[in-house]
Formats: sequence, C-alpha cells, structure tokens
Amino acid sequence: MPLYGFHCGSCDKDSELLIGFSDKPRCPHCGGRKMERMVSRPAPPGKSKGVIRAARANAAREGHFSNYSRKERGG
Repeated sequence: MPLYGFHCGSCDKDSELLIGFSDKPRCPHCGGRKMERMVSRPAPPGKSKGVIRAARANAAREGHFSNYSRKERGG
C-alpha cells in the first residue's frame, strides 16, 4: 500500500497514511472523515554516489546489507 498525505477539513491537521487508493481514511487526530488527499512531489531516485554511500553506511550500522548487490555481498 502506498503512503499518501492528507489534510483534515475538520481539525485542519496534516497526516501521512498508509492506505489503499480507494480507501476512505479517518483522521488520526479527530476521527473525522473530511480528509483531502494532498499533492506531493515524487522522490528523486537515489542514484548519486553520495546517497548510495550513505545508505550503505546506514545499512552496515544496522547490521544488514540490503543496499549491496549480490556480487558485492559475495553470494
């Protein structure tokens, strides 16, 4: 399921919710149904060497190697 940004017309708060496209969300703050989907910018692909290096360093600190290719993992 994708993550969508919503604005509540009842309590005037913004939220990000993990829901299906056709689901009708409830506001997590007030429980209202006046949720309006907000337009968001797409994230750019993380292909720069600096972004990849930072992601790999974070993965190594956390004890996993999901950001490494099979060849780089030795498998």
